[in-house]
Amino acid sequence: MLIVRHAEFRDLDDIFILAEKSGVGLTSLPANREILFSRIERTRKTLLGECPRSEQGYLFVLEDIEDKRVVGVSAIEVAVGLSEPFYNYHVGKQVHACKNLNVYKILNTLFLSNDLTGSSELCTLFLDEAYRKNLNGKLLSKIRFLFIAAFHEFFQPKIIAEMRGYSDESGRSPFWDAIGYQFFNMDFATADYLSGVGQKAFIAELMPRFPIYVDLLSADVQGVIGAVHPHSKPASHVLESEGLRYQGYVDIFDAGPTLEAEICYLRAVKESQLLPIKLTNSTQQDGAPYLVANDTYQEYRAILIHSSLDAEYIELSHQQASLLNVEEGQKIRILPLNTTEQ
Repeated sequence: MLIVRHAEFRDLDDIFILAEKSGVGLTSLPANREILFSRIERTRKTLLGECPRSEQGYLFVLEDIEDKRVVGVSAIEVAVGLSEPFYNYHVGKQVHACKNLNVYKILNTLFLSNDLTGSSELCTLFLDEAYRKNLNGKLLSKIRFLFIAAFHEFFQPKIIAEMRGYSDESGRSPFWDAIGYQFFNMDFATADYLSGVGQKAFIAELMPRFPIYVDLLSADVQGVIGAVHPHSKPASHVLESEGLRYQGYVDIFDAGPTLEAEICYLRAVKESQLLPIKLTNSTQQDGAPYLVANDTYQEYRAILIHSSLDAEYIELSHQQASLLNVEEGQKIRILPLNTTEQ
């Protein structure tokens, strides 16, 4: 049985193991115990109301309760770019025209941008490979939307998610080699790690301030701009099913796309329900998969169940109710795991 909850200090060793397994490109999950400890500490302080908005964030873990082991993580940043600059490239256009020569050409450009400053961000999604089955990935990703639906007043009107861009099996990024390396003189893995541990001053000091003409790049490099890493495509599809869309912003390191949406239009915000619990002695539950959560801010708990939903209540086994720390008659938040397109 798996359960999603807020990260706690006792999870540090397991989270560090996951960080080591995540490889190059997942900037927000560096294999650095001090940084990971600070992520957990920031979550605890956020829940206690002890952090300014610029530092607030939530780190969730997926725990296998039988093995007593954390097997996945996901996170939400409340407002990016308020304490340090948040950079990306805006993919735009410039028109070059000369009537006398009968020349009219539209050129794609990359322009360094801080346009998404202040947005809430979905980040740090990683699941142990052995658990990438039985809808576990969807549970870990989508539970963040259910949390936002319950506590939307803590977040910004816009939510974004930076998707991992293309890199090869050795961790090499064609986009970084073509652009970033020319200004930084360091490999992609080093730059990615420095950004992940908070050393971002070098970005502001060294990044080009003028538009980069995409047409001057090789075809291979142009082809990865806005492309999602093959391993991240399922995660991208999950976010798109919940209402996020690519709007022309890409990561400055690997050119992965940034997905974005207004929180008020997210499926979970519009369609999740609060229903009272009816306890059942049955351990066999059939029907469609549903996300269910206790809506307790500081002691948040969420699981995946299968149910033939009744319009007036939701059936839970005694074990499920115990995991969520809820009682019969208490209301819990529920949302179908899948959309009609999935």
